Amino acid sequence: MQHYARGPGYACRVPTAVSIAELGRPAFLANIDAQLDIYAAAMGANPGEVPGRRSIMERHAGNPGLRSLVAVEDGSGQVVGFAYGFRGVPGQWWHDVVRSEIVATAGQASAEAWLASALEIAEVHVHPEFQQRGIGRQMILMLTANRTERTALLSTRDANTPARHLYRQLGFADLLTAFQFPGGGPPYAVMGAPLPLPGAADQPG
Repeated sequence: MQHYARGPGYACRVPTAVSIAELGRPAFLANIDAQLDIYAAAMGANPGEVPGRRSIMERHAGNPGLRSLVAVEDGSGQVVGFAYGFRGVPGQWWHDVVRSEIVATAGQASAEAWLASALEIAEVHVHPEFQQRGIGRQMILMLTANRTERTALLSTRDANTPARHLYRQLGFADLLTAFQFPGGGPPYAVMGAPLPLPGAADQPG
């Protein structure tokens, strides 16, 4: 795991001697290597997947309303988790693909209700050695705190995983299940929740 390049933003202590810091766009880009290390460890990603994920993250850095967080172990400065999201707008690949499918399955009105003013949570990952300590929950609450969007959306593997369970605890419900994104891969669930999430109003943001 790597140390992170510090940038402006707030920091919040969580249990287990880990602090969560917000990064601006320059620091987000400076920390992509550290975040990719966490992504690969948490997802069991093949090394061949990493360059494509890097390109996606670099593109996401230019999206409106970007909020980026890193969880850093106190003392060592090692990055042990990260999360980021941004406002979803037409023209973004994920936004357009999901919108089209919700229109097809639930209708135009449902798509508008969920996607017209949405925070799209792109990534939430914690290194396996630091999972089950509340870090992911805290990052999601901080990520969604004091946002102007009406909803939050994310996609996760359509399986009974700890991540899926956490999202449900935080108020996310399934909007799409067994969904195959273009390009292949495992089936996904797209989940959504109205904002603010319970407890998010108490977070800095």
